[in-house]
Amino acid sequence: MIPEGHQIGQGWRAALAALAFAVTALVIYALFSSGFGRLPRAAAPTPEPAPRQVEPAPRQVEPAPRQVEPAPRQVEPAPRAQPGRPAAAVAARPSPVRASGRDALWVVSDGFWLTYLPEGLARSGGKVTASGARATFGSAGRVVEVQVEHGTVATDWGAYRKWITVLDARATTVRGKPAVAGRHPGGGRVIAWLERPGTGAWIRVSDSLSSELAAIAASVKAPVGD
Repeated sequence: MIPEGHQIGQGWRAALAALAFAVTALVIYALFSSGFGRLPRAAAPTPEPAPRQVEPAPRQVEPAPRQVEPAPRQVEPAPRAQPGRPAAAVAARPSPVRASGRDALWVVSDGFWLTYLPEGLARSGGKVTASGARATFGSAGRVVEVQVEHGTVATDWGAYRKWITVLDARATTVRGKPAVAGRHPGGGRVIAWLERPGTGAWIRVSDSLSSELAAIAASVKAPVGD
């Protein structure tokens, strides 16, 4: 017969053993749950973002400058030569009508004209004969008179000098030709010269245009000798 105290001692030992087993199982479970004893897991590297490619801006091409072609130069037709007359003489002969612009012509006779007159003068008279020609230009108080003489009166400079009358005469030249300048018997200033053997000329101006006399005489054009 087993004593009663002995059964009670065995019951306590069995309870303690069960409790110890339960505690041991709980500890083991806790260790495995926490990852104890496992090899650490290598962390996967975070991939770096790929560099962003920046496309270059399109190159702007400047348009080539536009070339402006010069306007074609207008060529005036050459004067038409008349039968039996040299072409050079036809080209040198001006129109009897006064031209407009800076290079205007004031015709006295065929083959004798002026390329300069003071501003404001207009043709007021003239006459052409076999022995010469005369032309006058004027305005209020301003007069220019041109005389061309042909024939024996102008065979040479000595003969023509005796033919014309110039007061207070002084020797000079007109475009390299012998000349005299002074006062005109009818008033104003006058210059006379031998254009060529057989042709003499003189120009008279009013006193208001006395400073223009030399310039007017120097502007005379005559095809022969010029």
